[in-house]
Amino acid sequence: MRLSAESTAVVLDSTADLPRPEERHPNWRLVPLAVRFGDDLFRDHVDISADEFYERLRAGESAATSQPTSGEFAEAFEELANFERVFCVVVSAKVSGTYEAALRAAEETDGRVRVIDSASASAGEVVLADAIQRRVERGTDDEEIDALVARFQRETGVVFTVETLDYLVRGGRIGKAAGLAGNILSVKPILTIRGGEVQPVKRVRGAAKAFAEFEAGLRAGTDDCPGWHLAVAHADAPDGAQRIVAMAEAVRPNASIDLLTNLGPVVGAHAGPGTLGLFWFRDADT
Repeated sequence: MRLSAESTAVVLDSTADLPRPEERHPNWRLVPLAVRFGDDLFRDHVDISADEFYERLRAGESAATSQPTSGEFAEAFEELANFERVFCVVVSAKVSGTYEAALRAAEETDGRVRVIDSASASAGEVVLADAIQRRVERGTDDEEIDALVARFQRETGVVFTVETLDYLVRGGRIGKAAGLAGNILSVKPILTIRGGEVQPVKRVRGAAKAFAEFEAGLRAGTDDCPGWHLAVAHADAPDGAQRIVAMAEAVRPNASIDLLTNLGPVVGAHAGPGTLGLFWFRDADT
C-alpha cells in the first residue's frame, strides 16, 4: 500500500510533550496519559499544563502517573477511521505499559493501525514522528517505515541530566543508572537512553561541566553534515534549554533544531524539575 499524508495519520502519546500535535501536522493526534495529585486526576497536557504541574510539584505535592487504557487508544483509532494507515508512536516499552495498551487496541483494527515503540521518550518521539511524516508527505510504504524505525532505534542519540535522581528512583524508571543514585552536593548525573532504557554516562560536578557534556555528546554523536535533526527538552528550566540551543547552533550550524519543549506532567513527574535533554537523529535521505 502506498502511503501519503492524506491517507496516513500519526498518533502520539502525551509523553512526546507535544500538547497540540494537530498544530504541527493536521494528521497528528494525541492520546494522553494521566497524572494524579492525591484524589485529583488530570490528563497530561489536556487538563493540566506543564507550568501548573511544576508549580504544584515545587510546592511539595507528590505526583503519580498512569498510562492510557486500551479503550482510550481504541477511541482515538476509531476517530481516525477515514485514514487507511495509522502509525502510533509511543514511549519506550521498557519504561511504560503504554505500548502494550496501544497494541491491544490496534489488534482490533485489522492491521490498519501499526504501533511503534520509539525506544525513546519526550522529544525523541517527536523526532521519529517527524521522520515518518516527511516520508508520508512524499509517498512511502510500510517497508520503508519499518526500516526507518529500526534505524532510529539503533542510531538516535540523547544526553540528559536531572537535578536529582530521586524522581527516577521513585518512579522505577532509572534502569541501569541506579548506580548513580545518591545525592552529592553539586554533582550532576549525565544520562542517556539506550535500548529503550535510562543508562548512565558519568557524574560531573557543577552545571558548567554538565553543559560541557552536552556539547561533547553532540560532537561525538553527530557531524556537521546536513540532515541532522535536533530537539531540546527541559523541565521548568527554560534558561538552561536556551543555553543548549545556542550551543547546538554554534557546534552544528547545518543541523535543524526542530523542537524546543517543556516536559509535561507525566515525564516531569519521573524526571523532576530542572531536567535538560538534547536529542539528535540523522535523516538526510528525505
